[in-house]
Order: sequence, then structure tokens, then C-alpha cells
Amino acid sequence: MRNKLKSTFYNPFDFSSKPNWYYGLYRKEMIKYVPRTAKTILDVGCSSGLFGAQLKKVLGAEVWGIELNKESALKANAKLSKVLIGDINELIKDIPDSYFDAVVFNDVLEHLVDPFEVLLKMKKKLAPEGVIVCSLPNIRYIVTLKRLLINKQWKYEDSGIMDKTHLRFFTLNSIKYMFKSLNFEILKIEGINSINLWFVPLLIIITFGYFSDTKYQEFACVVKPSS
Repeated sequence: MRNKLKSTFYNPFDFSSKPNWYYGLYRKEMIKYVPRTAKTILDVGCSSGLFGAQLKKVLGAEVWGIELNKESALKANAKLSKVLIGDINELIKDIPDSYFDAVVFNDVLEHLVDPFEVLLKMKKKLAPEGVIVCSLPNIRYIVTLKRLLINKQWKYEDSGIMDKTHLRFFTLNSIKYMFKSLNFEILKIEGINSINLWFVPLLIIITFGYFSDTKYQEFACVVKPSS
């Protein structure tokens, strides 16, 4: 009976239920945040390698990838310079120190049990002047707020902000806190993938900008270790 009950528990690390397109996103909107001078790049959570392949083409860079999903990692291996298959927490020790000009986390940190620890360890992997580039979902996104405050619903989904494999949730302020508490200098942080609803600008105006962050589905960040 105990084993039967145990098998019904949800495993947050099981990505088998993801839709087919989940591992095939290009994330073109994130390319501009990677420094043009970067020649060694690590794409953590590289999926099938489409984003990293673009970086190789645009920057002529050496691009490594780390991917938990074996099938996607094998596809990425055909596109990138090198791909490690497995959990970043276990593989980080195998990554060379002081090597990467940029380490990318596109919608990855929210899937980690302790993103603070991973970011702290990743400092050692950055070359001098190296940066960390990431995108993080915004839990204060207006659509999510509506579902919570108006519909009284906190419903997990297969993808998106309420992705059922998300272990952490972020707001603009909590993103800033995370990086500053780890002694990172924030070079850039801005909203991306904004929503176009008529009432959002009005809401921002009448609240004197209090809800200005709610129009963005995600935030893109570029940070570097403070000197």
C-alpha cells in the first residue's frame, strides 16, 4: 500500500509531460543580452541547442550546453561545441574554472532547488569580466495576478509562469535581492515579452507606476561578480 501511494506523488523533476515544443524554443529575444565579445559561452538548460546554435552563428563562439533531458541533449550535441547531460548541481564540478565569458540561464533558475547556491558556484566558472545572462518568469505578471486575485485560482500548468516544475517564484524585487545578496553587480535588468491589454497602461497610471512590472511575463538580466 505504501509503494502504491508513493507512486502517485508528483515528481517536480519529471519533465516527461512537457509539450513537444518545450525543448525547441529559439529564445531569439535573449540573444541581444549576450555580450558581442563573448567567445566562450555555457548555455545551462540548453534544450535541443537552438539558442546556442544561434550564438555560435552570430558570435562565432565556442558554446557548451548542459541539459537534463537526454533526448534533447543528444540533439543539442549535434549543434553545440560540447554538451553535458545531467543535473547542473552534479555537473558543475566538471565545468572548467575561469573559462566562460558568458553563462546563460534561460528560464532555468526557477527550476532549481537552490538557485542561490548554483549562482554562487558559477562565479568560479566565469572568465575575467565574464557575465551571467538569464531570463526569469515574473509571478506578478498581470495574467497570473488576475487568476489569483480575481479567479482565486493557483493552478499549475505544463508550461508558462505556473509551470508545475517550477520550484521557485520571482518578482522584480526578489530577482534584484537574489543577485545583490550573492554580491553580483546588476548590469541590466528589464522586462521582456510584455502583454498588450488596454487596461494595463491605465492601471499603471492610476497606481503611479506601482503595477508597471505586471505587464512583463519575464525579466532579462545581465550580471557580473562585484569586484
